[in-house]
Amino acid sequence: MNRIAARPAWRAIDFISDIHLSADHPRTFDAWRAFMKGTDADAVFILGDLFEVWVGDDARAGDFEAACTDVLASAAQRRHVAFMAGNRDFLVGAQLLDDAGVAALPDPTLLDAWGRAVVLAHGDALCLADVDYQQFRRQVRSEAWQREFLAKPLAERQAIARAMRDASARAQRSRTEWADVDVTAAVALLRDANTAEMVHGHTHRPGSNELAPGFVRHVLSDWDLDAAPPRAEVLRLTRDGFERRVPA
Repeated sequence: MNRIAARPAWRAIDFISDIHLSADHPRTFDAWRAFMKGTDADAVFILGDLFEVWVGDDARAGDFEAACTDVLASAAQRRHVAFMAGNRDFLVGAQLLDDAGVAALPDPTLLDAWGRAVVLAHGDALCLADVDYQQFRRQVRSEAWQREFLAKPLAERQAIARAMRDASARAQRSRTEWADVDVTAAVALLRDANTAEMVHGHTHRPGSNELAPGFVRHVLSDWDLDAAPPRAEVLRLTRDGFERRVPA
């Protein structure tokens, strides 16, 4: 498992995920931009689904995508910013991250900070009960599929992504609840990492709870400032532990 360590000078780390940035949700973008500009954390770890959809790094020349890149680049000049791919933006590549000065964060990663070890993950790979999604995930994460998809013209990729997003939205409307991580798989991951604590997103079930005796997970909130009521939350880690904050 990939490992990283908090730098000695760091005092606070902020975790966010599932922002689902889209030109169709301007309030969410504005709130995320304000957070990235204004947080006093020394590091921001983005644990997947920063974007509603990402069809390849050549899309970053678009007006909205360029604005997002500018926000990342500005924030990365003042603090450490790291990005982990989610199920919506797994095609984010080195070109975007290099342009923005953002560090790539493998899924999963073990973070060592102030004497505690925490597994960081997006969470989708652990939702084993969602069999259809796991089959889809294996397909689109393969090098062959990505190579074939990225070879298509940008406009065609964007059209495919819109169709997939519409299909996903229809499927979500028929769901009674989001899939959750498989407890056995999550605990096995923690045992392999020799730790008892995890931070993940994806499930849209914010909160902290015990997976099994002695094993705890902290689930990140999705962001939707265009919803009623609006949703946005940051999970902060300091020497004193975790706390949940409303982004300023």
